Amino acid sequence: MGEISTSIVIFFIFTTILTLFCFYQTNKSKKQLLSISIWMVVVGILGYLGFYQIQNTIPPRFVFLLVPSILFVIIHFFLTRNNTISNEQNLKWLTLLHTIRVPVEIVLYYVFIAGLIPDLMTFEGYNYDILCGISAPIIYYTVFVKKWIGKKGLLIWNFICLGLLVNILTIAILSAQTPIQQLAFDQPNIGVTYFPFVWLPAVIVPIVLYSHLVSIKILLEFRNNNTAANNVYNQC
Repeated sequence: MGEISTSIVIFFIFTTILTLFCFYQTNKSKKQLLSISIWMVVVGILGYLGFYQIQNTIPPRFVFLLVPSILFVIIHFFLTRNNTISNEQNLKWLTLLHTIRVPVEIVLYYVFIAGLIPDLMTFEGYNYDILCGISAPIIYYTVFVKKWIGKKGLLIWNFICLGLLVNILTIAILSAQTPIQQLAFDQPNIGVTYFPFVWLPAVIVPIVLYSHLVSIKILLEFRNNNTAANNVYNQC
């Protein structure tokens, strides 16, 4: 098993901070930023202490990396009123935020080289998530600057990228050392149990998921002629 260079560790920490910055720009909520930061610190400390690396526990420690934040995202999303989401979120930043998926994929590749995740989880395998990051600034430019693509195009892009996110999430879960592991037995997904990479499933993935869900909800409201949602789009 190889070692991950300090430069990659620093690069990933910077990527995580950049993700928080972009997400904060979508609604300027200091309360949300503080909550995520606290969660990030807790997960980071546990990751540094090796909490998530311990095997043969019930439930598997891997569950505590992903499930709490994903559940919170889903519950918060469905309990938030439509007009609140439409008035507070900024579609520009919700689109640009996905650019961070490029550096994430670069980091994953180096974690794979170090022998900590399977090639299935990289762009050399079945992880096509990097396409979302590459296309994000292009979509932003064509939708919000040139307006060559309308709301329908942005909606389709969000659905496609959400599907790619679900794809890599499924691969990551089925590759992890848990009772339900189905993939990559020769090199299971253990990289995300190490600090600071614990922030990928615990912080970055939930933010990306929430950004897609909110964007889709706003864009679907356009189709229903929701006034608040159209105001957001016109102000972007």
